[in-house]
Amino acid sequence: MEKRLAYAALLPLLLLTLRILPLPSGSPNCSGGEGETPPASRHVVRFLEYRRAEEHREYLDAGLRDGAPAAAWRWVERRNPAAAFPTDFAVLEIRDAHREAVVAAVRALGRVRDVHADATYSRSALSAAPDRSRPPRRGKLFTAMSFEGEEEGGGETGNSSSAAWGRKLLLQRSQVTSLFGAERLWGRGFTGKKVKMAIFDTGIRADHPHFRNIKERTNWTNEDTLNDNLGHGTFVAGVIAGQDAECPGFAPDTEIYAFRVFTDAQVWELTANNIIMVSAIGNDGPLYGTLNNPADQSDVIGVGGIDYNNHIASFSSRGMTTWELPHGYGRVKPDVVAYSRDIIGSKISTGCKTLSGTSVASPVVAGVVCLLVSVIPEDKRKLILNPAAMKQALVEGASKLSGPNMYEQGAGRLDLWQSYEILKNYQPRASIFPTMLDFTDCPYFWPFCRQPMYAGAMPVIFNATILNGMGVIGYVKDQPLWQPSEDIGNLLSVHFTYSDVIWPWTGYLALHLQVKDEGSQFSGIISGNVTLTIYTPAAHGESSPRSSTCILHMKVKVVPTPVRSKRILWDQYHNIKYPSGYVPRDSLNVHNDILDWHGDHLHTNFHILFNMLRDAEYYIETLGSPLTCFDASNYGTLLMVDLEDEYFDEEIQKLRDDVIHKGLGIAVFAEWYHVDTMVKMTFFDENTRSWWTPITGGANIPAINELLAPFGIALGDKILTGDFSINGEQTHYASGTDIVQFPAGGFLHSFQLQENSKTVQDHIGTLDTESTQGKGKLSSILGVIEAGEGRIAVYGDSNCLDSSHMVTNCYWLLRKILEFTGNRVKDNVLFSEAAQLKFPVFENIHHPSRRTDVNFSTYSTVVGKELICHQDSRFEVWGTKGYGVQPIGTSRKLPEYQMHESSSSPNVTIQIAGSRQDKVERLQRNLSIPNAAKFDDKRDYFGFIGHEEVDIGMLMASQWMIPCFAATACQ
Repeated sequence: MEKRLAYAALLPLLLLTLRILPLPSGSPNCSGGEGETPPASRHVVRFLEYRRAEEHREYLDAGLRDGAPAAAWRWVERRNPAAAFPTDFAVLEIRDAHREAVVAAVRALGRVRDVHADATYSRSALSAAPDRSRPPRRGKLFTAMSFEGEEEGGGETGNSSSAAWGRKLLLQRSQVTSLFGAERLWGRGFTGKKVKMAIFDTGIRADHPHFRNIKERTNWTNEDTLNDNLGHGTFVAGVIAGQDAECPGFAPDTEIYAFRVFTDAQVWELTANNIIMVSAIGNDGPLYGTLNNPADQSDVIGVGGIDYNNHIASFSSRGMTTWELPHGYGRVKPDVVAYSRDIIGSKISTGCKTLSGTSVASPVVAGVVCLLVSVIPEDKRKLILNPAAMKQALVEGASKLSGPNMYEQGAGRLDLWQSYEILKNYQPRASIFPTMLDFTDCPYFWPFCRQPMYAGAMPVIFNATILNGMGVIGYVKDQPLWQPSEDIGNLLSVHFTYSDVIWPWTGYLALHLQVKDEGSQFSGIISGNVTLTIYTPAAHGESSPRSSTCILHMKVKVVPTPVRSKRILWDQYHNIKYPSGYVPRDSLNVHNDILDWHGDHLHTNFHILFNMLRDAEYYIETLGSPLTCFDASNYGTLLMVDLEDEYFDEEIQKLRDDVIHKGLGIAVFAEWYHVDTMVKMTFFDENTRSWWTPITGGANIPAINELLAPFGIALGDKILTGDFSINGEQTHYASGTDIVQFPAGGFLHSFQLQENSKTVQDHIGTLDTESTQGKGKLSSILGVIEAGEGRIAVYGDSNCLDSSHMVTNCYWLLRKILEFTGNRVKDNVLFSEAAQLKFPVFENIHHPSRRTDVNFSTYSTVVGKELICHQDSRFEVWGTKGYGVQPIGTSRKLPEYQMHESSSSPNVTIQIAGSRQDKVERLQRNLSIPNAAKFDDKRDYFGFIGHEEVDIGMLMASQWMIPCFAATACQ
C-alpha cells in the first residue's frame, strides 16, 4: 500500500529537468591526477519493497552483523524532504578494503533487490558568459544545454545595423506560443488548469511576477536558498507557464512545483507509472549519431530544434539511435522538432530574455503537452492519456518539413492544433512510427531512398517503434504479415523481429528485407503493407483484452544485382561503441570529445562517405556479424574502418582464403594505438564515481595485425600527425599509425610526419602541438599489394573519412583504392615505380601489444563469445557459424586476455598476473618468396610482448550521462 501511495503522489505531476546543478561545495573534486585519492566508495542498495528508512537501516544492521566488520560500512543519511516518506533504496559508504565482502553480504539478504555503485551526475549551470579562466573540460560527457541569444550556431555575417534590424524582426516573431497557435486553445478556455508541473532545475523565486500558481518550492542541494541564482529554472518555467505578455508560456494556469535539484530518476519506472517524459535530443549537431539519453529511448518524446525558417538548427543532434548496433539498426529520432533559437522566456526576477538550444525546444513541447492535457476532461484523463497516446498525438499531428531526413526531423514540426484534433476524439489504440517505409521518397527516407535493393545483398533492416496507447504492457498477437499489393511483391522476402513484451507503452518492430534470388534481374517498385495486431490485458472494469491492428506501408525500389566490382561490404561488427566501453577519440587533437561515441556507422558519422560512394555508383552493404557470415564471391571490397574489436580464429582463416582464393579485396583504414598514451588518458570521473580507462586505442592494432599477419603486413604504435600531398591532393593525417611490415613486391608510400607518441602532456592524452612542430620523420602510412587472387590496401588513419571531426577528406584516395581492390585498376599514383618494394619492410621492433589490465570480454562481441551469424546476415545463415567454416572453437581467448567468472559488476577491471600462454608464432623473416607459395602456406602469426601497466583496479562507467528531460503526468 505504501508503494502505491508513493506512486500516486507522482502521478499528477509534470516533471521538467533542464539544468544540472553543481556538486555541493562539500563534495570532493577528484580529477584522477597523480597522487590524488578517490572519494570513499558509495553504493546504492535497492530493496524489494518500500519501508521507512529506519526499518531498512535496522534490517541492514542485523543482516551484516556477522557478515561484515562494523567499521567496514556506514549508513549515509539523506537530509531532504523525501526522508520523511517510505523508500526502496539506501546509500552505504563502504571502505575499499572490505568492498567485495560487504557488497556480497548485502546482496545475500532476502529483502535486497540489487546493489550498485552510486552514480552522481553533475554539471556547472550555464552562465551568461563563459569563464575562460577555467581549464578546458575533459571532453564530451554532456551536451551543451542552452545558449544565450545569438551565441550558438547562427553563422550570420554582416554589418551591425543589419544584424540589429534582424534581431528586431526576430523579436516580433519569437513569441513561440503564437507560432504554434496557442491562442486558439486559450480562447476555448484551455490554459493548463488542474495540471501539476514539477521542475527539477535551478529553482525559482517565490514572488516572481510572471507566475500566478507557484504551489511549492523545495531545495535538494547544500546551498541554503530556494531562489534561482542562475536563471535557467526560471526561464524554463516561463516557457511553460509564464503569464507575462512579452514572454507568455503555453499553460499559464499550470501549478508549479519547483525542485532545486537534478535527478537521475529511472526513466522506465517513471514512464511505466504514466509520466510523460519530454527530453531534449541534444546540442551536438550537425553531427550524426549524437542523440542524447533519455531522449533516444522509445518511451520518451525526444525533441529536436528548428529555426524560424523551419530549417533544422545547426546545433540540433541528429539520429539514428545506436543502442541497436551492431546486429540491428537504429530507430527514428528525434520524434518531433520545435522552435529552438532565440526563444523568449522569463528572467530571474522580472523581464524577459532569449535562449537557444534543444533544451529550450523541449520546454516548448512540454508546455504544449501541459496545454493538451488540460483539453481532456479531468474525469477522462486517467482513461485516455498516457505516454504512448501523447506521443501518437504529437507525431501524427506533426507537419513534415521539406529537406531534412527522418533522422534529423523525426515526424516533423510540432503542430499544436492538429495534435489537439487527434486528442479531442482519441480512443486508446496501438500504432507504428513511422507509418511508412518509402524507397522513392527522398530525402525524407534517407538512407533507404539512396540505395535500391537487389538479390544477393545483406538484409536491409528497418526499425520501427510500436506505440501502445491501450496500456502500459502489451503483446504482439501472431506473426506480423507481409501483404504485397501485386504478385511481383512475392520477390521480396520479409522476416520480422519484435518485442516479446511491449513495455512500458512502447516496443519495436524490425523488418529484415531481402530480395529472393529469382529477382536478380528484376527492376521496379514493390509495394504492400505489413500488418500486426497488438493486444493488452483488459483495463479496470473491462472483461476482455484490448486489441488494435497496426499497418506499416512499404514501397521498395529493386534493381538487378550489381556487378561484383561495385559492391562493398562495410564491417560494423568489429566496432565497439560507447556505452559501455571507454573507446577514446580517434583524433587526439580534438579536445571537445574524449569518447568515440557517434556509432562509427555508415548512417551516423560516416554518412557523408556513404553518400559519396552512392554518388560514385557503388553499392555498399553492412555486416553486423562475424566475417564468416558473408559470401566473399559477391563483393569486390571489404571495407574495414576504425575497428576496435578482436577476431575469431575462424574469421582470420576465412578472410585469408577469401583473399587468396576467392579474389576478395580488403581496404583497411586504421587509427592510433599506443599503450602509454592510453594509460595517461585514465581519469577518475566524479559523475560516475569510477575510474575510466581506455579499453583500446583509436583502433585495435594488435587485433588488426593478427588479421593481416597471413599477408605479411603489420602496423606500429606510433602516433603520427601532419599534412602531406599526393599528386597535388592535400591530406591531413590526424593521430594515425605507421606501417612497420610489408611484403616485397608491394607499393609502400612514406611521408614526412610528426611523431606525437611521446608528447602527451596530461592524463587525457591532449597533444602539445606547439612542442612537436618541426620537419618530422619519414613514416610509411599507405600500402597496396596483390595477394594471390585478391588485393589489399592499408592506410593508417580514418579521420579523413569520418565526418564528425574531419579536417580534410580523402575520398579521392578511397576511390583510387576501391578501383584497385574491387576492379584491379592500378592507378599510376598508388603504383608508382618509386614506391615499389624490392625487399620486404620489417622494422625490428616489438609490435603493439594488448593491455593486460582490462577485462576486454566485458565490451567485446568476440572475446568469450560464441561465433554465430546474427539476424543482420543472410537469412540462410541465421544462427549458424557462416559459410564453409571449419570449427576451431566456440570462444576467442587472446594471448594477453583471460576469461573471468561473471562479476556482479561488469565494469570491474581485473589485474592479470603471471605469465601468458602464447599460441602465436613468430612471423618468418623470409618474406621475399613468391606470393603464391607464401600465401598457400598455413597462416602465420606475430608474437606479442606483454606490457606492464599501472597497478590499479579500474572501473568503467556503466551508464549514459542523463541530459535535460521533461515529463507530464496523464491524469
